[in-house]
Formats: sequence, C-alpha cells, structure tokens
Amino acid sequence: MAIETILLAVGPADDDRADMLAESVIDIAGPLGADVVIGHVFTEEEFDRLEAQLDAGGSSAIVPELVARRQPAVRTIGERLDAAAVSYSVEGEVGDHAEAIVRLAEDVGADRVFVGGRKRSPTGKAMFGSTAQQVMLNAPCPVTYVRDAIRPSRSS
Repeated sequence: MAIETILLAVGPADDDRADMLAESVIDIAGPLGADVVIGHVFTEEEFDRLEAQLDAGGSSAIVPELVARRQPAVRTIGERLDAAAVSYSVEGEVGDHAEAIVRLAEDVGADRVFVGGRKRSPTGKAMFGSTAQQVMLNAPCPVTYVRDAIRPSRSS
C-alpha cells in the first residue's frame, strides 16, 4: 500500500514533543513524497476559550483551522516540514479527541496516522481510554505511535 497522505494528530500536550513528531513524519513523508495533514483537535471548552480570546469583539467567524494554525506545536511542526520541503496542510476539529482524529483520518483519506504520547506507568497502561489507544483501535489505516523519549529518573 502506497502512503500518499499522512495525518499527524497534534494536541495541546504535544508542545514538548513537536520536534520529535515532525522528525518521525519527515522520515516517512519526505522519501515518499507524501502529503502531511497536521490535525489539531480541541474540546468544546478549549475552542470556546480560544475563540473568545481571538475574537475580541469582531464579527468574523473563527474556525477551528485558523485557531489550530496558531498552536505552538502546529507552528513548530509546520516550520520543520517547510525546512524539509514536505508538503502539508492544517486542519482543526472540535469534539472528542479520539473520535475527531479518526473522523479526520477518514475525511482526508489518510494512509497512515501518527499520534504522540508519553510513557505510561503500569497502572496507566492498565487504563484503557487514552486518545492514542482509541485512535489505534478505530483508525481506518495503520497508526504509528511516537512515544516520548525515555528520561532517566533523578534521585535526590
């Protein structure tokens, strides 16, 4: 199966791992000439808060895509993709994170989805409900999980 479109799901917790996510996508999209869709999903509350900050009493409609473009992780990833000459677009969605990522993957015809995450404790692994897990189970295509680098614990 050829990879022509990659959806890179980016959320508010991805600011610290934006470079790592960008590099992971560039490693695949670059050599294949695939297009990347950076998808940022907001909860209703997040979007309402950001919309109010951006609107400042204006009458123009604030759409999720415009708000997504302003997010630090999206900007960082976009800069990295530009530098690597990888074609990309930005999509914004509002709703349940996992459901919106799966819906966006279907809408853009993604051949692969990339999601980021953190290392989880054994208890966290036992919990079944993280966004990444739900995307892996429900996405219409293969999902690549990009985990935070393992950081050694410091003892005092």
